[in-house]
Amino acid sequence: MIINNEQPIIFFDGICNLCNGSVQVILKIDKKNCFLFSSLQSEFAQQNLKHFLNENPNIDSVILLLKGKIYIKSEAAFEIIRQIGGFWKILLLFRIFPLSFRNFIYDFIGKNRYKWFGKKESCMLPKPEFKNRFLE
Repeated sequence: MIINNEQPIIFFDGICNLCNGSVQVILKIDKKNCFLFSSLQSEFAQQNLKHFLNENPNIDSVILLLKGKIYIKSEAAFEIIRQIGGFWKILLLFRIFPLSFRNFIYDFIGKNRYKWFGKKESCMLPKPEFKNRFLE
């Protein structure tokens, strides 16, 4: 299924414990249920991201697809926070740092995430109440 959706979609590493934990937090604080989710390993992600990521189809980052635009790394995280709103917007203060510095920190954590947080053998299965928000 190719997407044609105005609802934001978060693509995440489905075997990463840190990434899965982040998705669980977003599911809890996203009171408007505005986000849909898909693991980067899914067929859905592979089909829908390939034309956005021509130069780097194997990107290893959280990816946000919002209104036909792709956000990656720290920009994806900040845009997710902006969409959630509320108290969480205080974290947008970290945007004062240059993008290169923010992505350096993002990449450092990303390179060590399996070592620090572990990984699963396969992608997580969403709880039944959230199943309709996951695209496969």
